Amino acid sequence: MNTSIVGRHLELTQPLKDHVDSAIHQLKKYNLDIISVKTFLFSKEHNKEFGVEITISVAGQNTVIVKQKQKDLYSAIDTAIERCKKKLRRMHDKMVDHRNDKISIVDFQDTEDTFQEDEIVPMDLKLHKPMEIEDALSTLNANPEQNFLVFNDLDYKLRIMYKRKDGRFGLY
Repeated sequence: MNTSIVGRHLELTQPLKDHVDSAIHQLKKYNLDIISVKTFLFSKEHNKEFGVEITISVAGQNTVIVKQKQKDLYSAIDTAIERCKKKLRRMHDKMVDHRNDKISIVDFQDTEDTFQEDEIVPMDLKLHKPMEIEDALSTLNANPEQNFLVFNDLDYKLRIMYKRKDGRFGLY
């Protein structure tokens, strides 16, 4: 990770550089491929305010830019680093989130030959015609291999009828 610290309109002392380096070193814990961190420290003489701008380049991700202005330079650095941590944590969480898993969609003609656990098989629901609850019950009874039936009732509500383990039927 390449780091650079630049001071504009202020003198960069060794304790200030050490504080910034130790703060930037904390960003490694998110296990992201951080390419470079550029830190710009600046001072505005007319309103006695200090500012920090941190630019973090992460491989394969968007660049993170955080700007912070405060009356105290050290507190501005600490606040900017906390905001960077928050953004990097969100980036890390998105990368390791379980919802990021890829699910393959298979054409339903191919499902007879091969079956894998993570495959989604599209099916035609035939929801074009509303159905009475009694008709849905007789349809579900007629096919012993079918465990549930999705249909629209006469009020065009989407309903689900299913076979329970005790032999009775449930309706949503």
